[in-house]
Amino acid sequence: MRIGVVSDVHANLEALEAVLAHLDRQAPDMLVCLGDFVGYGPDPNACVERLRPLLRAAVMGNHDQAALSDSPTDHFNLFAQEAIVWTRQVLKDGPRAFLSALPRRADLTDNPAALPGLLLVHGSLRRPLDEYILDGRIARASFLAAPFEVALVGHTHHPAIFVESKRRVSTQGLLPEVPRVLTPGARYIINPGSVGQPRDGDPRAACMVLDTEGPTATLFRVPYPIEETQRKMDAAGLPVPLIERLALGR
Repeated sequence: MRIGVVSDVHANLEALEAVLAHLDRQAPDMLVCLGDFVGYGPDPNACVERLRPLLRAAVMGNHDQAALSDSPTDHFNLFAQEAIVWTRQVLKDGPRAFLSALPRRADLTDNPAALPGLLLVHGSLRRPLDEYILDGRIARASFLAAPFEVALVGHTHHPAIFVESKRRVSTQGLLPEVPRVLTPGARYIINPGSVGQPRDGDPRAACMVLDTEGPTATLFRVPYPIEETQRKMDAAGLPVPLIERLALGR
């Protein structure tokens, strides 16, 4: 089984359409999303509605949660806060209802062809909404937090893979279009990067295919018309630093 994986779309419709077109050519059997459908970008409603009928499973991200309520946003930076307030104002009832029903953790245990012990969260296994898994130390805490063989996470906007083998945790990179073999007996936390807000220095949208037959995980980077997203952000009055950073991948 081939599972298409997207995360951190952040209301960037141009990036999402490019990724979906690329994944369509990869012919996955299902598609999952690791949260943050909205926030930062200019098309929250369109992105939710575009993804909603395609998804087999999805989880809530911290920006999704923030866009649903009037709770304090002081744990976000000032530019993110401004984008959240704007998103709250424009989010329609249908996308709002979809986001509010998302779980904080999901699995694919109802599908026997999927990997056993495959979990989906946005942040980490111990704090699904808001913890960033940035290094081996934090990854170790997630390996201890729940039983799983493979966990798919987002939130950091950096593609990465963390491996637990023989009680040791290592951090490894992922090269685009180079399948990463998942060794039996090891456990993995895998981050596919961000569709709509990459921050690893590569502005191209990121996505992944997890092939359970290998098993392998393959990262893809997909170009998209960044200028069009920037134009729409500017028209919406979103913060200039959020607009500029798209072209930098930072």
